[in-house]
Amino acid sequence: MLIYKIFRTDEWAALDRDGATSGAPVDIADGFVHFSTAEQARETAAKHFAGEDGLFLLACNTDAMGDDLKWETSRGGALFPHLYRDLTRDDVVWVLPLPLGPDGHAFPKEMT
Repeated sequence: MLIYKIFRTDEWAALDRDGATSGAPVDIADGFVHFSTAEQARETAAKHFAGEDGLFLLACNTDAMGDDLKWETSRGGALFPHLYRDLTRDDVVWVLPLPLGPDGHAFPKEMT
């Protein structure tokens, strides 16, 4: 199963350059890397990245994360995937720009 992480340009560049990251500031503060399912990603973008351009959408395979990935209750009582280790470049299946359009972020067709 693919899950999704939204990164700002500098956050993605650091992961790509260094090969691993503890995540965005919110991830570091919370002690885990926040992810969304395909169904949750649009709401995540609207809630946490409204009006932000220069974003990247990372798709990651849950199988590669093993027991370090936990599904925990979050927004609206829904289960969200949380990674309790650094996210590595090897976890990333694909990465694409997440441009800001007139009606919010334009998610890629590869996400379906």
